[in-house]
Amino acid sequence: MSTRITEEIPEAAVVPPPGAAPKAVHGHRRLLTRRDRLTLGLMAGLPTILHIALVWVTALASIALAFTTWDGIGFDSIQWVGLQNFRELFEQNPQFWPAVQHNVIWFVVLIVIPTPLGLFLAVQLDKKIRFSRVYQTAFFLPVVMSMAVIGFVWQLIYNPDTGLINSVIGANEPGKYIDWIGDPDLNLWAILIAASWRHAGYMMILYLAGLKGVDPSLREASALDGASEWQTFKNVIFPTLRPTNTVVLVVTIIEALRAFDLVYVFNGGAEGTELLSILVTSNIIGESSRIGYGSAIAVVLLLISLVVIIPYLVATFRKERRA
Repeated sequence: MSTRITEEIPEAAVVPPPGAAPKAVHGHRRLLTRRDRLTLGLMAGLPTILHIALVWVTALASIALAFTTWDGIGFDSIQWVGLQNFRELFEQNPQFWPAVQHNVIWFVVLIVIPTPLGLFLAVQLDKKIRFSRVYQTAFFLPVVMSMAVIGFVWQLIYNPDTGLINSVIGANEPGKYIDWIGDPDLNLWAILIAASWRHAGYMMILYLAGLKGVDPSLREASALDGASEWQTFKNVIFPTLRPTNTVVLVVTIIEALRAFDLVYVFNGGAEGTELLSILVTSNIIGESSRIGYGSAIAVVLLLISLVVIIPYLVATFRKERRA
């Protein structure tokens, strides 16, 4: 009787005894075909190769060239000079320290003027006023515009003859011209106004994203305690924006160090608007073609950037590990 019952049970339904290894299932179908693997390889491999070739290889090559002299014509003309480029840069170049000073001024102005303005705009737009989407688009529009286009627009505004500013203040008549771009005492500040106009929209979006993440119960609790709107913002809202403030600080420092195109469009970085990025460009692709010397300036700019970026990345990774 027991033998008959065993024969009637299907083979697939027989449960193996405890401890026995399961039988291997033959004919398992692969999830990815050869075509899928080739497509994924191209999608992931090609961007990786381009990134390594255009970013890492060029960066390492620039660091190596900083210790050489090279005019860019033939690799056999590369000569090792050690730290000579850096000595000349720090001790003999009359444009280097003014360029460093201008980059510092650029950072201070972006922190002092457009950053608080962007925070103020974000706070106002966070109140869900009418047409807030329209205002956000209008304030953020300069951010999505090319810096070259912004430079051309502000060139029209600063034009001594037909510019908007001189026409309003009556300085477009003979003998009363104000050359906002050509005057070394004014051109840097004029360019910074244009940069601040763009940067304010960027800060507004960052702070607006931070304000959207604030717990509404904090506002309600502050209102129940009788705090005013300013007290709520100062004692409750602003402390919760600490991560956003860190991002804003890092972004502003990077923007100050990478400033180039706006200045280059205005006057090519001459007559009081020297920047480190302008010195790199003028030495590498300028008439002198001092690629080794320009690479040394680029290395200095890279080191300054790493002083800011590395602590930020370390703090971010520590926060992720704790979470």
